[in-house]
Amino acid sequence: MKKISLFLAAACLLTACQKPKLEFADFDTFKVIAVKSMDVALPDGTLNPEVRLMEDDDPQTKVAVTSAAHLVSDLLGTITSNNVIHISGTYTGRDVDGNPITLSGKLLLPRKGKIKNMVLVSHYTIGANYECPSECFPMEGIIAAKGYAVVIADYIGFGVTARMIHPYMHVQSTANAVIDMALAVKPYLEHIGRKPESDEVYLMGYSQGGSTTMGVMRAIQRYYSDRLPIRKVFAGGGPYDLAATFDAAMEADVTGIPCAIPMIVQGINEGEKLGLDMADFFQPRLLENFDEWINSKKYTVAQINKLMGSKALHDLMTEAGRDKSSLQTVVLYRALMYNSVLNFIPAYPIYMFHSMDDQIVPFVNAMRAEEYFKGRNITFDFDHYGVHGMGAVRFIMSVAAQL
Repeated sequence: MKKISLFLAAACLLTACQKPKLEFADFDTFKVIAVKSMDVALPDGTLNPEVRLMEDDDPQTKVAVTSAAHLVSDLLGTITSNNVIHISGTYTGRDVDGNPITLSGKLLLPRKGKIKNMVLVSHYTIGANYECPSECFPMEGIIAAKGYAVVIADYIGFGVTARMIHPYMHVQSTANAVIDMALAVKPYLEHIGRKPESDEVYLMGYSQGGSTTMGVMRAIQRYYSDRLPIRKVFAGGGPYDLAATFDAAMEADVTGIPCAIPMIVQGINEGEKLGLDMADFFQPRLLENFDEWINSKKYTVAQINKLMGSKALHDLMTEAGRDKSSLQTVVLYRALMYNSVLNFIPAYPIYMFHSMDDQIVPFVNAMRAEEYFKGRNITFDFDHYGVHGMGAVRFIMSVAAQL
């Protein structure tokens, strides 16, 4: 009876925190803040080292970096322009409450040739602001060399909003950031004479971006199908079921990506306005360094993991934070379920990729997705593709081959 009472109390608290359905925002056009051009491949045929690949703290990820050279050879022959233009800019998006806010991101275009379609990319988990799309050559950006306009939003909490808390894994605000940027970029492309040949868009994302991509798809289906008609969706290695991911970590008392634990708790708390106290969830050492390690945006994921010093949940979280019957954890858990993306019927074809060797995003997410979406227009590509970072490279190679 005690657990039931706690659950009902948490349900009431979460319901009180739910936001009314957002009204459509007024969108402006993309405002340019920086332009540069870079070659995808160097004269010797190797990948430009400035392309920022996903990193984690697993030694096997080095194999992924080596494998990245295959991206260049796979692109050659169908490449439109080896030289890619990087356009960093700002646009009007929405904060977690739906109010107008200036956000940033990057548009990547082939220097020459026609633009086939826009590809809306949702980026993977990052820690440092210099890793955000507007500040670097994101690895997904190489797709532009095949004749596509690649649109990658920074999300709230990175780029021009780096001083704000990133609502990590809050599906509504991250999906909105991607959609709002796409709607701002469309008239900009027409204005500069690079309007795509087709109005249909591709959606693409890996890891955090895989889950966000599914959220983008859901939102476009509901509200923007006439303005952003979808051709195909590519989702890889995503935590589609946050509650199942939480359960897997708690049962094993270990996580493959320690920094994601505080990021998720803080991000969902921020996005859903739950009013939770981080002191109820985290051990003193992590709590004392929370702002420096997580919110300063100075450290990469691998660096934060090293600073945290442990992958064991009991070293990072309080007993109450790991107890699903405690009031604060019940509130969090229900919010995790609410931010799952396995709760809609997709109207467009999907290619879903996941490595069975993934040490970061539990494979249970892929199994849950396969179970939920079974019978829909979806292709599942699950196999032993290596660790998470290696999987990212293989995913992009597969997407490039299908475009």
